[in-house]
Amino acid sequence: MLPAVGLFCLAAPAARAQAVTAGPDSVRVQAGPTVADSLRRNQRLLGMRVTRPQKAVLLAAMLPGAGQVYNHKYWKLPLVYGALGGTVAAEVFYWQRYREFKRGVDARRNRQNGLTGPESVDTGTRSGVYTQDAAGDAQQFNALRFYRSNRDVFFAYIGLAYGAQILDALVDAHLYDFDVSDNLSLNVQPYALPVPGSPSFGLAFTFTPRTAAKSVVPRRF
Repeated sequence: MLPAVGLFCLAAPAARAQAVTAGPDSVRVQAGPTVADSLRRNQRLLGMRVTRPQKAVLLAAMLPGAGQVYNHKYWKLPLVYGALGGTVAAEVFYWQRYREFKRGVDARRNRQNGLTGPESVDTGTRSGVYTQDAAGDAQQFNALRFYRSNRDVFFAYIGLAYGAQILDALVDAHLYDFDVSDNLSLNVQPYALPVPGSPSFGLAFTFTPRTAAKSVVPRRF
């Protein structure tokens, strides 16, 4: 009986020495104030109350570059109209060449089928230079496929340029009320972890985003 009591007395201090008390949590995330959706809709467009990003998207969709003007990103206007103007000009060029060579190929086929009317005469300044033989037929048809392919490709490029300026206006509108010029700060500091009986050492990291919101001032476009 006495040995059992002695073992119990020896085990009690060891158990107390191994007890770990939870310290304060070093990582705390504080949620910012939630802004009601009705308060965010502080812009007006065509009689509707919309948010700043919604207004920027609608303006950019109605008139390319209007979203950049609304966000005060005037230096982006040459990029917007350069991309759209270049792709539209290329589309018009390839479309005209395609129509010319399409008429030339149709006239050549009509002539091969025995037709002798105006529809069998190739009046194109570029499509009419090919010889009236199998080699000329192949060259003219290859040119037709080339201009048709590029016409379709630049039509897709117009859509990409149009969508890109809308997306750019949306991103700038979301970032308009935030100061993104400051860098994020990281603080590294050694500390002692208070554990009863056996103190240990560790490393604390503090991550602080240094972005501050500007005051929101309603603007009319």
